[in-house]
Amino acid sequence: MNSLKRANEFIRLNKHPKKKERPQIHVAPEIGWMNDPNGFSVYQGDIHLFYQYHPYSDQWGPMYWGHVKSKDMITWENLPVALAPDSGADEAGCFSGTAVAYDDQHVLMYTAVSGDLKEPETLFQNQSIAIGDGEKYKKVFADPVITGEMLPEGCSRQDFRDPKIWKEGDSFLAIVANLDTEERGQILLFESKDLIDWKYVKILAKNDGRYGRMWECPDFFSIEGKSFLIVSPQDMPARGYEFHPGNNAVYFPGDWNKEEWEFAYDEATSLDYGLDFYAPQTTQLEDGRRVLIAWMQSWDGNIKPAKQDWNGMMTIPRELSVKNGRLIQQPIRELEKYHTNHQERLGRTIQGRVSVDSISGRCMDLTLDLLEGDFESLKISFACDEVHHTDFIFHKRNGIIEYDRTYSGVVRDVGNSRKMKVNLRDGGVELRFILDYYSIELFVNDGEQCFSAAYYTPLEADAIWFDCDGEVKLDIKKDDFFIDR
Repeated sequence: MNSLKRANEFIRLNKHPKKKERPQIHVAPEIGWMNDPNGFSVYQGDIHLFYQYHPYSDQWGPMYWGHVKSKDMITWENLPVALAPDSGADEAGCFSGTAVAYDDQHVLMYTAVSGDLKEPETLFQNQSIAIGDGEKYKKVFADPVITGEMLPEGCSRQDFRDPKIWKEGDSFLAIVANLDTEERGQILLFESKDLIDWKYVKILAKNDGRYGRMWECPDFFSIEGKSFLIVSPQDMPARGYEFHPGNNAVYFPGDWNKEEWEFAYDEATSLDYGLDFYAPQTTQLEDGRRVLIAWMQSWDGNIKPAKQDWNGMMTIPRELSVKNGRLIQQPIRELEKYHTNHQERLGRTIQGRVSVDSISGRCMDLTLDLLEGDFESLKISFACDEVHHTDFIFHKRNGIIEYDRTYSGVVRDVGNSRKMKVNLRDGGVELRFILDYYSIELFVNDGEQCFSAAYYTPLEADAIWFDCDGEVKLDIKKDDFFIDR
């Protein structure tokens, strides 16, 4: 039995997901480990999402490509594993990549890793393709199509991965993450007419030392006349409230010269200020919307319970738009089709620690509009019982939102708190929380800023508490989610 069949048979025999105990509106594996989103694309009317996958344990291992598809990006159908490390070129793993529909076929481009994972100095990374029909995929070429031999002097062959592919005029373009000899990330541009014969073009963007080390998982697109390069820098030092230490996800706004294939870009901005957000990838839907999805976990923050046999989730897909040159992110509008049990508490005054009638649960769309009040801080605590709580604290004076999951049930020695600075609207702020059983995604002021975090509090803890050190007036709007499983 080959590697692909073996993986799919293992999943069939070993998956036993309890649907009522799994994320309701977020993609998660049936069993095993998940990380980066891959191949996020539209093919023959379906939205396809692949992901880095190790089915045999709840930890990272030799990488496969898991696969789901959807019509609305809320309910997803699990499909067979698409790629397995089963050739000489990718014997050590099928790392991240993207996909494009071409000539009635679905073409995947991924990083083929050869060598021994236990001996990093033996590893080499090149870019290979596989072609399929939306369910089954075949590696039609034994050798990679973009190789280290194409690279100019000063480019690493061991850190050369995560291709993003798209069509530009009559050419296919691909950008690939790379490390130079000074241990700084750079994004390399390649061009092809037929997806088979590729040539190196230039360095599209280069790390000047301010943004971490390697730039992983690049993405490139244009919206409303503005172009954006997304990268996920490793080993970032903290900088104020904008960048946290470790693995970040940032975007560079700029201007794309299609004739010269030049990208003139500005300073970087964080895509998400939370504890769990990495390797975002975008696609364009048939209706023209640009949508982003990311891995909702951190490499250094693996907090899932020991007995849970699946590990990792994706964020809710987010619609992207542009405002004053910045990316705006909002939950996809399809989410509203699953709203149920609508509740409104308008002009509700909060003093001290209180609960609000009918505002409780673990899976909901909750919007709080802070209207006015005399207070210093307002704390909203989710997933509460006598022992557990996960807190967002709004500090009015300096416009800081503080997150703390110390008492969420986490038992790992990891970071559990973070702060973000937000823009105030007449002294207030709008907070939209998308809650699923094991995650919170916060969208501030109609998506000007976002904050994503995972937590694995027992599902019985479902109370929501408000605690204000003075008095504040809120508009509260809440919808539960109903997913027929």
